Amino acid sequence: METIGFIGAFVMGITLGLIGGGGSILTVPIFVYLMHINPITATAYSLFVVGVTAAVGAFQNMKKGLVDWKTALVFSIPAFIAVYTMRKYILPVIPEKLFSIGEIPIDKNMGIMLFFAIIMFLAAISMIRSRNSDKTEETESKLSSIPLIVLEGLGVGLITGAVGAGGGFLIIPALVLLAKLPMKKAVATSLLIIAVKSLIGFIGDVENLEMDWNFLLLFTGISIIGVFIGIWLSRYIPGQKLKKGFGWFVLFMGIFIVIREYMGA
Repeated sequence: METIGFIGAFVMGITLGLIGGGGSILTVPIFVYLMHINPITATAYSLFVVGVTAAVGAFQNMKKGLVDWKTALVFSIPAFIAVYTMRKYILPVIPEKLFSIGEIPIDKNMGIMLFFAIIMFLAAISMIRSRNSDKTEETESKLSSIPLIVLEGLGVGLITGAVGAGGGFLIIPALVLLAKLPMKKAVATSLLIIAVKSLIGFIGDVENLEMDWNFLLLFTGISIIGVFIGIWLSRYIPGQKLKKGFGWFVLFMGIFIVIREYMGA
């Protein structure tokens, strides 16, 4: 099962390289169901893997001049504060036993996985319904909706801190609709935000959890190799069609998590 998990890391990296997002949402299920890692630790590991992998993509985009630094700053500051607060102070004090649905007790670990499944459903819908963005006009960003961008940053930061996913499916629409960024710049700027936000969230875990650094660095290294291969494959494979197909896969994975948690209750 661990071998399959490392193959999953490679596939996750390829997906990130191909479509610029989405793949990171697979890290927590891989850690929990294939590597048998506790969900709290799994979300922490996911933050590190997502952060480093997104940083690789962000660096490539910086060299192309695609990152909008002003928008990234406005979005990032509240997101950084929210994700660090969630990992450092909020998650550790959440009680182990939350509530019950009928005769099914919902504990902390199960609650995290069910919330993660909801995020997967939202991500899947976003990818399935996404339209071809190649025709988007190149325009300068307009920060006329700064309060909304700040609120979106806070919300995405809290979600990222809770489930360990990058949140690109939430960030990119916000950058396009609120900051008026063209899609290519939105994807590039999103990767930078995801990278720094995820790594700051991970810092909040370092003092609270024991880390298996050898395993974590190996998993991350495999995913980065996948990213470079995905970037190379993106020249030959239409990303939009792949994105919708991956969206359906994420949807079924979300359903699997709900069923798996229900059967294990």
